[in-house]
Amino acid sequence: MSREQHLSAVFVDVADSLTDDFDVIDFLEQLCAHCVALLDVKAAGILLAGERDTLHTIAASDENTHLLELFALQHDQGPCLDCYRDGQARINIDLADIEGTQTWPEFAAAARDRGFRTSHVVPLRLRDRAVGALNLFHTADQPLNPADASLAQALANVATIALLQQRALDHEQKEKAQLQHALTARITIEQAKGILAERWNTSPDTAFNALRAYARKRQLRISDCARRIIDQTLDTNDLRNP
Repeated sequence: MSREQHLSAVFVDVADSLTDDFDVIDFLEQLCAHCVALLDVKAAGILLAGERDTLHTIAASDENTHLLELFALQHDQGPCLDCYRDGQARINIDLADIEGTQTWPEFAAAARDRGFRTSHVVPLRLRDRAVGALNLFHTADQPLNPADASLAQALANVATIALLQQRALDHEQKEKAQLQHALTARITIEQAKGILAERWNTSPDTAFNALRAYARKRQLRISDCARRIIDQTLDTNDLRNP
């Protein structure tokens, strides 16, 4: 597949992220694979910040244990953690440079043990702060040129867009569920009003006022009381019979 075809595939995947049944994990795994192909790196991984600003591996181009263990190290130390904290990219990290990797020696040593020689990390940005990081590895002393570094940041931005889209969909679905719950509650109340109005030979408004007064006095939800009336688990004589 040519570079242009890979980029087209990325845009297709982004378009797919607009659907309700979008699988964000699968998308991020595919994005890592696109990073490997487009940037000519050996491995790629995405770490996302969770509670207490702890980074967690959410996707990787290779699911082998050694690579995942390497990403796991960055929960506590590594260029990904530094990138997440200050939102600045780290490009062309020489993993053999003892002085340059002195702030995370365990990570650098583990990366070298796994055959990696160069690393790059770019932030997943949400406005002015980072929400995670994209980590790239070379097995050779192979720097990223400025164009590829810009493409790496663009791919990280794509990952952020997908995550935000998923959050928006989840939020929308939650809102829809809340709206549906409200509609269902309203129907239940209307049914209970009809039962009371018929039983008491009174108006629906009077029946509703009695139902509401009963619920408020006992600090209950009107819809819950209405459901009990329909289920015949609440003695309507306990309500204020007009």
